[in-house]
Amino acid sequence: KGEGKESRIWPVAAAVSDWGGSGGRKNHISPKAPKNLVPALTIIGGKEAQPHSRPYMAFVDIDTGRGVGNCGGFLIQPDVVVTAAHCNCNLGNITVLLGAHNVEIQEPDRQAIHVRRRIPHPKYNDETNENDIMLLQLKHKARLTKAVDTIPLSKREMKKGTVCRVAGWGLTSNEATAKPSPTLQEVELKIMDKSLCLHYLHYVPSLMLCVGDPDVRRASFWGDSGGPLVCDGKVQGIVSYGRRDGLPPRVFTNVSKYISWIKKILRKLKP
Repeated sequence: KGEGKESRIWPVAAAVSDWGGSGGRKNHISPKAPKNLVPALTIIGGKEAQPHSRPYMAFVDIDTGRGVGNCGGFLIQPDVVVTAAHCNCNLGNITVLLGAHNVEIQEPDRQAIHVRRRIPHPKYNDETNENDIMLLQLKHKARLTKAVDTIPLSKREMKKGTVCRVAGWGLTSNEATAKPSPTLQEVELKIMDKSLCLHYLHYVPSLMLCVGDPDVRRASFWGDSGGPLVCDGKVQGIVSYGRRDGLPPRVFTNVSKYISWIKKILRKLKP
């Protein structure tokens, strides 16, 4: 079963970067990953984003006590951030940075808020990466400004060929010496026909998107997990996983399939 297909991705909870949310560097923990697939942790073939042009972006800082890992995320209401479920680390404290462009320095627009509660999808499967979505309830509401704002979710799936954008603070190359980018990077990616991702062992077309033209070297990579795929001003997907070498296409969680679940959780979180 699965012969000829690539093995699954390892959860990002084990994958950690050098950048600490306080601006300094912390201990690095090496990821444990199978030989072919890795969590989508940076932007390849992109460019530095205009500072604060994506005010919904969240830098999710996970301190395990042994080191610090990070993911991307996005603000959907003042006290709720969405990220990937594989970014969950039950033993780690999570702090969300909002309004950040360069996470290495203390910027005046930045807000650091601790996470009160993490809510991974109840059917998330860390063996197959199905339902790779998680909500983070913040300890208090973010102050909405020009640098910090929410973004709406897409309720319908975009057609193949649609050009979208993804942003993150991950690696910008697949070289062994590459380090995470301290500044927010962004890249344009195209939604592809789902047949191009069927070689991934656990790819589920009904729940996942296939993103990135294999003929163009642009992709999300190490450090971008949990970040949003934005199409026409709305979130269409969440960075999930892909090949170790960073080549497209890569797999994104299809947000439009989880609108009902998200609304249900948000209702429960209301005081």
